[in-house]
Amino acid sequence: MIKIHREVYGQGQPLVMLHGWSMHSGIWRRFAQGLAEHFQVICLDLPGHGRSEGVTPYTLERISAALLAAIPRDRFHVLGWSLGGTVALDLAHRFPEKVASLTLLAANPRFVQGEQWPGVKAEVLRSFADNLAVSCQATLMRFLALQVKGLANGKELLKQLKQAVQECEAPAVSTLQGGLDILAHSDLTLSFQQLGCPVQAILGGRDSLIPAQCGERLQYLRPDANIRLLRDAGHVPFLSHQREIVELLAGAL
Repeated sequence: MIKIHREVYGQGQPLVMLHGWSMHSGIWRRFAQGLAEHFQVICLDLPGHGRSEGVTPYTLERISAALLAAIPRDRFHVLGWSLGGTVALDLAHRFPEKVASLTLLAANPRFVQGEQWPGVKAEVLRSFADNLAVSCQATLMRFLALQVKGLANGKELLKQLKQAVQECEAPAVSTLQGGLDILAHSDLTLSFQQLGCPVQAILGGRDSLIPAQCGERLQYLRPDANIRLLRDAGHVPFLSHQREIVELLAGAL
């Protein structure tokens, strides 16, 4: 069995939280402690990230199976941020009997821009992949800066991101490349549309990676989905708008 690191806070309904690319569960800590007043919060390090062992090949199927084996509850809500949102959606699709609801936080079913689909340009992901081979550390720092681009409190948020990331060693380049491959090639729009559980998405109006226009496409795919837009938030709304998101989740779940 793959060793998956987890941090658990609070009691009550279980809420599994999955972090983004190159991160680990430490990024959630303050946010998780706020949510712990309402839920049992279970933070998992994605395979190959933080203190979790890796999987080979680095596919959604292998990742979801490893994570499910590490969740100590039979049924749970799941929240995923960025790459973690893609994994959370895959988990809900593969194991519908386990997932009570899905929350996408600054995440969507298709990361890359396409015809009538707002997203990141494919060349942006390709440049990250190319630069990883040259300088992993510089590439990660560039990615952190992109997450807070254009925000009034961007410098403070960037400091928080750097402090959290530096708590653990960076993932292996093969793991980082695997995560980028998932983001570049996964299209889970049909899975999102067909999910039987309640779905919500919380997006940032100033997110440079997940365009706010994604909310309209998500609502079109799932008229019953609860789509919320935090107009002044970027790609890390759980750092900049913690209180608002805690209240949204407490009310919705």
